[in-house]
Amino acid sequence: MPKAFTPKVITANALLEGDAVWLTDDDRWSRDIAEAELLTDEAHAELRLLEASARQSEISGAYLADAQEGEAGPEPVHFREAFRTRGPSNYPHGKQTRA
Repeated sequence: MPKAFTPKVITANALLEGDAVWLTDDDRWSRDIAEAELLTDEAHAELRLLEASARQSEISGAYLADAQEGEAGPEPVHFREAFRTRGPSNYPHGKQTRA
């Protein structure tokens, strides 16, 4: 029996800056996962991923990531995605310098 579909967000890396970004329901790339479109239908999620992957002049490496509804919007479910919300780990800058 196939595994049940769980909610997802589309994430990628911004092409010029390298930051993790998430696709919003109005087709913007946001650096805040809470603004991401939470996808609860598998067919719609696959279609949105195809659309996002075609935007190669803006992003690279788009994929579906597990997420859950939080108080302020989607939140990561797994450590990898939670880690990506904090920005690059090579030295403190960007998101890491904000309180």
